[in-house]
Amino acid sequence: MKLFDVYPVYPIEPVKAKGSYIWDKDNNQYLDLYGGHAVISIGHSHPAYIETIKNQLEKIAFYSNSVEIPLQNILAEKLGKLSGYETYNLFLCNSGAEANENALKLASFKTNKSKVLAFKGGFHGRTSGAVAITDNAKIIAPFNSKHQVELVDWNDIEAAETALKQGDVCAVIAEGIQGLAGINLPEPNFFIGLHDLCKKYGALLILDEVQSGYGRTGKFFAHQHYGVIPDIITMAKGMGNGFPIGGIIINPTIEASYGLLGTTFGGNHLACAAAIAVLDVLESENLIQHAADLETKQNDLFKNTKGLKAIRNKGLMTGLEFEFPIKELRGKLVTEHKIFTGSSANPNTLRLLPPLCIEEKQLNFFKEKLDLALKNSNI
Repeated sequence: MKLFDVYPVYPIEPVKAKGSYIWDKDNNQYLDLYGGHAVISIGHSHPAYIETIKNQLEKIAFYSNSVEIPLQNILAEKLGKLSGYETYNLFLCNSGAEANENALKLASFKTNKSKVLAFKGGFHGRTSGAVAITDNAKIIAPFNSKHQVELVDWNDIEAAETALKQGDVCAVIAEGIQGLAGINLPEPNFFIGLHDLCKKYGALLILDEVQSGYGRTGKFFAHQHYGVIPDIITMAKGMGNGFPIGGIIINPTIEASYGLLGTTFGGNHLACAAAIAVLDVLESENLIQHAADLETKQNDLFKNTKGLKAIRNKGLMTGLEFEFPIKELRGKLVTEHKIFTGSSANPNTLRLLPPLCIEEKQLNFFKEKLDLALKNSNI
């Protein structure tokens, strides 16, 4: 049997990782400024994280949600306190796509409507409903295209109201910051405007914080920079530091009932242990404030970079837009300078999503190698 060939990959085999570094099978060291799509939040192989998972593994790794799992309550309490959503409720699942799928389902149950308003440039996952609201026709199969979805321009509040006026929208879903699109930030009053429109026309506001959440932007969730309180928040990537876990935070006005949502693996013992360890490290090492502190330093560091057109960032979620496509540059960075970075749907934008423990000296090292790669290329 062969693997189903859907991933273009670099010929690199990582075998070890620590903090913000990865080593391949030939013992080459790489600086990780991508964190496996923003997944590595507290750093690779954090000792407290490893110890917590090992201890849990020796007790019980899994049982289904048909029994009491006290770790879920511990996780919910810690998450509520650190995120500021103590009065909300938590449903645990396994991935960002699954989180968005369940959020859309809840909104439809609550409003008894079926249409979803989403935004051009958005990415929400690859399951049925999540891919239908994603702005990429190439990954939407005919089966997925039957959902009732309308896409409008990012930051266009007037277009959003035009769609909502029809009265058939159950939910408006938006990323806290559009990640795959190239780190597109909302305008200052955009989310507040969406919130008010949702109240006016009877829809729920869902903030997709799968990539932009868990301290990455210098606040627990990116939308907290903009003063809005959504009805549902979805999360996943940084939540388990590499262990598969996702979840949704739910306004208490949305009532639960037995069988309304469900999952086999979601909220299992090992996943909860991993997620609790992440929250503990985020708090004890002050990593959210650390991400906030590095925002201005990045702006200063990159502002005079050759060919740079724009810097878009919040905390440690950064897009460097150049005047040319970055595919060749990104390849040079990983193969010649041993630095992982990310691409985006915008072919000119390099994405940086490092572990939140990244140090200023490591960013300085990256800038030195970035300048060298630009100098020695034909770009």
